[in-house]
Amino acid sequence: MEIIKGIGVSPGVVICPAIVLDAEDLVIPRRTIDASAVEVEVVRLNDAVTKAEEELEALRATLVASHGKEIASIFDFHSGLLRDKALMKQIVGEIRTQLSNAEFAVSVCMRKLAGMFAKMKDVYLAERVKDVYDIERRVLHNLIGEKRESLGHLKQNVVVIAHDLLPSQTAALDKGRVKGFACDVGGRTSHTAIVARAMGIPAVVGLGNITNAVSGGDLVIIDGTRGMVIVDPDPDQLVEHEEYVRQHVRLEAELASIAHLPAQTIDGHAVSLMANIEFPGEIDEAFARGATGIGLYRTEFLYMASDVEPTEEDHYNAYREAVQRSQGKPLVIRTLDLGADKYVYGKTQVKEANPFLGDRSIRMCLHNLPMFKNQLRAILRASVEGDIRIMFPMITTVMELRQARMVLNDVMEELEDEGVPFKRDLPVGMMVEVPSAALMANSFAREVNFFSIGTNDLIQYTLAVDRTNEKVAGLFTPAHPAVLMLIRDVIRAANRQGIGISVCGEMAGEPLYTLLLLGMGLNMFSMNGPDVPEVKKIIRSTTTEHARQVARKVLSFDSERQVMHYLREETRKIIPEAF
Repeated sequence: MEIIKGIGVSPGVVICPAIVLDAEDLVIPRRTIDASAVEVEVVRLNDAVTKAEEELEALRATLVASHGKEIASIFDFHSGLLRDKALMKQIVGEIRTQLSNAEFAVSVCMRKLAGMFAKMKDVYLAERVKDVYDIERRVLHNLIGEKRESLGHLKQNVVVIAHDLLPSQTAALDKGRVKGFACDVGGRTSHTAIVARAMGIPAVVGLGNITNAVSGGDLVIIDGTRGMVIVDPDPDQLVEHEEYVRQHVRLEAELASIAHLPAQTIDGHAVSLMANIEFPGEIDEAFARGATGIGLYRTEFLYMASDVEPTEEDHYNAYREAVQRSQGKPLVIRTLDLGADKYVYGKTQVKEANPFLGDRSIRMCLHNLPMFKNQLRAILRASVEGDIRIMFPMITTVMELRQARMVLNDVMEELEDEGVPFKRDLPVGMMVEVPSAALMANSFAREVNFFSIGTNDLIQYTLAVDRTNEKVAGLFTPAHPAVLMLIRDVIRAANRQGIGISVCGEMAGEPLYTLLLLGMGLNMFSMNGPDVPEVKKIIRSTTTEHARQVARKVLSFDSERQVMHYLREETRKIIPEAF
C-alpha cells in the first residue's frame, strides 16, 4: 500500500482498477527537404491544420450537447491558435526558409510558444502550456498519420493514471467507464481541471510520480476531495474507504436535500452563500447547488480565449448573458485582473522582474484606459438587465481607488451623452488582497459599497510565499495568525461602516474555516459552486454564539498548527465525513 498526496481538483472518491497511459512526448527530428518539396510540405501542413479544426469542432459539439457551450468554449483558445495567421506564417516560414519538414516546423514553433507561456508567473496563464501542447500533438498526429487509442469506449470501470492529461483528452473520456483520474503534474486552474469538475469526475493532480507507482490493473483509490491517491490499499484501508465512499454518498444525498433551504444558523442568523465563476454557463449549476448569487465573476478568460483583445460587444454579450442567467440575483463582476507581463498572442510581451509586484490588475487598467473603458462601458450597459455590482482588484491606496472611480464616472458621462441606458447607482466595491488595503480598511470602507477579501493573494503577500513554488508552498496557509488577524480587522471595519463584506478566496469554500469566519462576523461567503452545500450544512448546524466562541479561541493561538487542529476537531463534529 502507498499513499500519495497531491492536489484535489475535482471532488469525490472512487475505488477502481487502473489503466496507465504512457507519457507521450513526441520527439520530431528535423528532416531537410528539397526546395522543390516546399509547397508539398505547406499543403501537408494546411491539410493537417484543417483536419485538426474539424476534430475540435466535433469535440466542441459533443461538449455543447453534454455540458453547455461555456465548457466547450475552453477550446476556443485551441481554435484561435489554429486560425492565428501570425503563428501559421511562422510555421510556414520555418518550412520555406529553413527547408524543414512540416512536422519539425510545427514542433519547433509550438514549443517556442509553449516556452513563453511556461515562463509566466501567473498560474492560470502558465497552465495554458498544456493547451499549446494539445494543439501541437493534434496537428502532429494528423501529419504523421498515427491513430491514437481512444478512452471514449472502454469495457470496464477504471481510473486513468497519466503523467498529464490534455484538455481534449479529458473531454473525450467515457464518463460511464472512467470514474476518476490522477496525474503526475497539473494544477487547480488548468483547463483539464475545469473540464474534470464540469464532468463530475474525481481527480487529483500534482502527484509527482504516480505513473511509476501504479501498474495497469492495480486497485487504486482516488480521493479528489482530500487530494490523495492510495495504491493497492490493504484490506483495512479498503474497508475504511469503502465505508467512506458510502458515507460520502449519504452526505451528498443530505447536502442535496438542503440545497434550496436558507443558509441560516440554528438561532436564525441568515448568511449569503455566493458562487465564483469564470463562464456564464456555470451560474445555473451554482444556483442548483444553493448559491444565492454570484460573488465573483472573473473576466480574464475573455482576454485569454482569443488572440485579439475583446471588444466592448464581446464584453457586453458575456455580461448580459450572465446577468440574465442570474435572474435578479446579485452578480459581482471583477474588472480585469491580469498583468502587463501576461502574453497575449499577437501582442508585445512586457517583461517584468517581479510581475506579482508589478504593473497588474487595477494598475495596468489605469495605464491602459481605452481597454479599461471598454470593459466598464460593457458592464454599465448590462447593468440595466439586473443586479450587477462592479469590483476593482488589487487596490493598494485610496488614491488608486479614487482614480478607478473617476474613470468609471467618466464612462458614465460618456454613456449619458450618447443616450445609452445604464444604472448610475450600481454598487462599487474593491478586493482586499494586499496588507496595505487590509490595514487601511477603515479608510477604504468610507469609499466603497462593499469589500471582498481575496484570501489567496492576501496570504501570498502577507507571508511572502509563492504557492506555485514547491519549495515554499507548504508555508502558504490561511491558518497563519497574522492572516487571520488581518481578515478579522477587515470584517470589523466593514461592519462598523455598514458596508457589505465577503470572502471570495478558496478559504471561503473550505468547510474547515466556516465556523471561524462566521464567528468573525462574516455574513457573505463566495466560493466555487460545488463547495456551497458543505458550507451551508455547517452554518445550519451551529449558532452564532458558538461560532463566536470558536473565533475567540482561534484568535488566541499563535501558530497555524494549533489553529488547524482546533478547527478540524470542531468541524468534524458537524461533518465527520469531510476529514
